[in-house]
Amino acid sequence: QVQLVESGGGLVQAGGSLRLSCAASGRTFGSYAMGWFRQAPGKEREFVASIIWSGGSTAYADSVKGRFTISRDNAKNTVYLQMNSLKPEDTAVYYCAADRGYSIHYPPLSASAFGSWGQGTQVTVSS
Repeated sequence: QVQLVESGGGLVQAGGSLRLSCAASGRTFGSYAMGWFRQAPGKEREFVASIIWSGGSTAYADSVKGRFTISRDNAKNTVYLQMNSLKPEDTAVYYCAADRGYSIHYPPLSASAFGSWGQGTQVTVSS
């Protein structure tokens, strides 16, 4: 089991930037993929981005491609989500998640691939 703690959320104006961090513990961090999901009020949780164990391959939702960047530092057991050019529709609770360990070469896209979740951090983008 992996324990995940997100940080870095907050209130920002449209066009601004935020960087989310997720610190992991409990399993060898460099052995599994990581992902970010988000859930807006009244909507289902949706995929945002993911990255394989080495950081060598990433995937993004179309809605954030070109604006968000996922990265990881295996020495610090931390995954990041750099969010630029934020829009009001990016407002949501953002969750980081740890893959179950089966996604070796390709970044997972489905929530079912992830076995551990953080508690979430609120991101609010004002217009």
